[in-house]
Amino acid sequence: MSRIIAAAAINGAYKLVAKAEQALEEALGSHGEDTTVEFPNTGYYLPVIYGTTGEEVKTLGGCRKVLGMARELLPPKVADCHWVPYLGHTLDAGMATLWAEEVYEALKYLQDPVPYTMTPEPTDGNLWLGAADDVILRERGIEFVDGTAPGFAGIVGAAPDSKTAVNIARELQENNLYVFMCSESGGKTFAEQLAEEGVQMGWETRLVPFGRETSAAVFALGFAARAALSFGAVQPGDFRRMLLYNKYRVFAFVLALGPVDEEKYATAAGAINYGFPTIADTDIPAILPTGVCLYEHVVPSIQHAEIVQKAIQVRGLMVVPSSVDIPTRFGPAFEGERVRKDDMQIEAGNPKSDSPAFEYLRTRPTEEVEDGKIEVVGKEIDEFEQGSCIPLGILAEVSGAKMQSDFEPILERQVHSFLNCAQGIFHMGQRDACWIRYS
Repeated sequence: MSRIIAAAAINGAYKLVAKAEQALEEALGSHGEDTTVEFPNTGYYLPVIYGTTGEEVKTLGGCRKVLGMARELLPPKVADCHWVPYLGHTLDAGMATLWAEEVYEALKYLQDPVPYTMTPEPTDGNLWLGAADDVILRERGIEFVDGTAPGFAGIVGAAPDSKTAVNIARELQENNLYVFMCSESGGKTFAEQLAEEGVQMGWETRLVPFGRETSAAVFALGFAARAALSFGAVQPGDFRRMLLYNKYRVFAFVLALGPVDEEKYATAAGAINYGFPTIADTDIPAILPTGVCLYEHVVPSIQHAEIVQKAIQVRGLMVVPSSVDIPTRFGPAFEGERVRKDDMQIEAGNPKSDSPAFEYLRTRPTEEVEDGKIEVVGKEIDEFEQGSCIPLGILAEVSGAKMQSDFEPILERQVHSFLNCAQGIFHMGQRDACWIRYS
């Protein structure tokens, strides 16, 4: 275990516990100890604390109790003269950090106004979504169980420029991963860099900006904790099963972009408790032996063009990215993307227009079907005037020895998935009630 990392993580834990204690005292200055404290619309209280300790934090008084537990868990600071095995102390500091960060973030919901949108996607005036409610957990959490989403990347900090940020985000989306964003580097956040490039964010596109501070990383770990409680039958307070479930079932990792300060080291130590390794683009100390994580714990100095694939390798993810020979990115993460009118090249089937649109699949004799043949009748998309609403028909012809007419509507519905999974295409409806927009 790196002495440098241990010292930084433990120092960061002390700072974050003190920061949460100060925030609690400020809250108690204007609210009573019985004041309700909660994340919105959830039955899991403060989920990291609830999952690892069984404590049902409901009030400011309950926050005081948990911060006392975090203070007790803090290990001795690293001494200059005596070196000891640091792993256990660092993991304890990481867990104390997560408890403190969760209390600190929960106290923000007492502010007026609340700094988070509490919506599935950013609003015009606010990028930061805050904690996911149980509706989102039910919709999205099951994807981590059935394999629709193989895992998530927790991005801490910012890329050196917005173009690099977009490339990293798109590669993560192509690998079907969720992207949870927090923290800043040099006054800039990863989410702000995506916003500068016009990238749509929110739960639908799997690009989720949780919060501007490093402490917002606890929302990602809280989501993982709730997945274990909800889908893994883990009992509150059974911290060992909680952490093992996440290690072996929720394949997540941290991408640390930009300089890593003590608060980020402490938060990364908390993530390592879950079996989530850290991959960094800066020259920080490495922790390469296996142990708490399946493989390496901290891997530094990775180039941005290689960082996603390196993270997938280190986390042991079995990912088969969508590979379709088209001149745009393709994958389920783009299925929730919308094409706004200002970004539209053409559309078809707009309910407010008179231009018809349909999609139809039919069975034909084998000798009349040429596999893989695509024919465009009429103009190509870029030949139309920008903003046009055109009539459009999509005809698919299929054949097969076991093909039956009953299969036609099922296969026809796949037109929706195939189009929607391409970046820059919006599709809804089916048959003669479809609406398509091309960016």
